[in-house]
Amino acid sequence: MGGFDANQLVNADDQIGLALSRDPMGNGAGIVARTLREWAAANRIGIALSILIIIAASVALFVLLRDIDIDKVIAAIRATAPEAVLTAAGFVACAYLTLTGYDFFALRTIGRDDVPYRIAALASFTGYAIGHSLGATAVTAGMVRYRIYSAYGLSLVDVAKIAFITGLTFWLGNAFVLGLGVALKPAAASAINHAPVVLNRVIGLAALAAIIGYLLWLAPRPRIVGRDQWQVTLPSAPLTVVQIAIGVCDLTFVALAMNALLPAQPPLAFFPLVVTIVMATLLGFASHAPGSIGVFDAAMLIGLPLFEKEQLLASLLIFRFLYFVVPLFFAVVALGVRELYSAFVPRAMSPTRDDCEG
Repeated sequence: MGGFDANQLVNADDQIGLALSRDPMGNGAGIVARTLREWAAANRIGIALSILIIIAASVALFVLLRDIDIDKVIAAIRATAPEAVLTAAGFVACAYLTLTGYDFFALRTIGRDDVPYRIAALASFTGYAIGHSLGATAVTAGMVRYRIYSAYGLSLVDVAKIAFITGLTFWLGNAFVLGLGVALKPAAASAINHAPVVLNRVIGLAALAAIIGYLLWLAPRPRIVGRDQWQVTLPSAPLTVVQIAIGVCDLTFVALAMNALLPAQPPLAFFPLVVTIVMATLLGFASHAPGSIGVFDAAMLIGLPLFEKEQLLASLLIFRFLYFVVPLFFAVVALGVRELYSAFVPRAMSPTRDDCEG
């Protein structure tokens, strides 16, 4: 599940590469501090918009929750069936499994077929689990990726290219799902953005048309973006369809997880739920808030007014625990085990490219 501007995402990844290249000794704290400073300097408008989104979400949450009954929220959490929680947990696991396809696809796109799936899975899972929780995913996930992929001979430029391709997968999947959902169920989007239903349907159709236009642009020949060492050959049209499918699967599993936790009554069609979740996700991503906290929740509460606030808030709290807290715990453990293993078996954690190919 995981900026409001694709250019901002690329710029953030560029900042990672620049900061890391200026720190050849691998000073992690220096990298983090310098990258965040440079990312902030390069994205002042985006940061200002993020602050506005957070403020608006905070005000909306205050209005929505000022009369909330905490006892009813706790009671709703306790009343949630264990099988519903287990079902949601299974869908969350499937969503994170799908996220590993982001990195695996990106590695093949940049020609690093030698990196095994298990490494792509580790980098993707830990990067997204930590990035989702800390916020500014383009920066935080990029740093985790670099820590893992650098042991397999990937350069700073390679990691930035991977981040670009994974970001493209995220945006294509979101654009397709949101475009289709808003075209079919524009009222679901209107509940959040308060735009006329007709305008939202036009926006949805425009998003689908843009994707079709992008596929047609890719069809004649390989397309290259960027310059110098930052050049990336975009996936072909057929591979872009695969790319879109990966993004769609990710969002579908997230929606299924949330759907499993929602009250059975009143009934809610799946498409409106998907539209609400995608819009909430994009707003949360744009805010860069840790865990999209407040922003995602406010959008969900506004977009799903048919449920009692206490019941919906209980579902959101369980979803947050399953999607953010649990994966973060396992990601930290996985990285800790990896670091301990690399300290005692450095050769195993630093294979050459020939080793990988062999």
